[in-house]
Amino acid sequence: MIDKTAIIDPKAKVSSNVSIGAYSVIGPNVEIDENSTIQSHVSIVGNTKIGKGNKIYSFASIGNDPQDLKFSGENTKLEIGDNNKIREYVTINPGTKGGGGLTKVGNNCLFMVSSHIAHDCLVEDNVILANNVPLGGHAHLEQNVIIGGNSAVQQFTRVGKFAMIGGMCGVVRDIIPYAMVHGNRSILQGLNLIGLRRRNIPNKKIIILNEAYKKIFKSENFTENLKKLDSNLKNNELVQDVIKFLEKDKKRPICTPFSK
Repeated sequence: MIDKTAIIDPKAKVSSNVSIGAYSVIGPNVEIDENSTIQSHVSIVGNTKIGKGNKIYSFASIGNDPQDLKFSGENTKLEIGDNNKIREYVTINPGTKGGGGLTKVGNNCLFMVSSHIAHDCLVEDNVILANNVPLGGHAHLEQNVIIGGNSAVQQFTRVGKFAMIGGMCGVVRDIIPYAMVHGNRSILQGLNLIGLRRRNIPNKKIIILNEAYKKIFKSENFTENLKKLDSNLKNNELVQDVIKFLEKDKKRPICTPFSK
């Protein structure tokens, strides 16, 4: 059902079974796939593509200009996958020319009230942002990341898969996969053991990951520790995820137990 007060540009591509509430605005270059629900007072503009089964709550702003002074109206994009819940007052911006031109959100994510996804971010599947969590530009959140309320992620920061970040934490360093992080500024506290068990990761694999974690971060020279890691630990797929993350090119330092 489309409310009679909704303003939908004739050029917009909206599937026939999409519901759009009162006073929502849909721009000319917007695509919304089937079974999505747009509540009242939602703004969706720009070159924005939204997949199937999404629910966008009142007063969300999707696809409006990036908050980047260098942006001057370039033809950039925002892509949102399937089955996401985007709560009230959430803002998601498209990419910028200097950042690759695309902001991308995966599937099955939950973005709680007043969270923000800035330009050129990549947010993978099953990510949860609690209330008032902003992601700075170019941030990359891998799958199954959870970030607690009122935390903030600095631009260009990477957060590895299954990492959990506590509330009111300033994330200024890259977070390894499977990590547990909290503090006024992000400090690595250990592994997200509860999250791993919830995903039915076998205990044997978790034990090996935990042993590798202790060896990698036994001192501040984790790069050298990584070189000395036993081959039997390196064969574990969870450990391989951590090693790949640490060895990738990066713009931010790695969050460690020694972070200050």
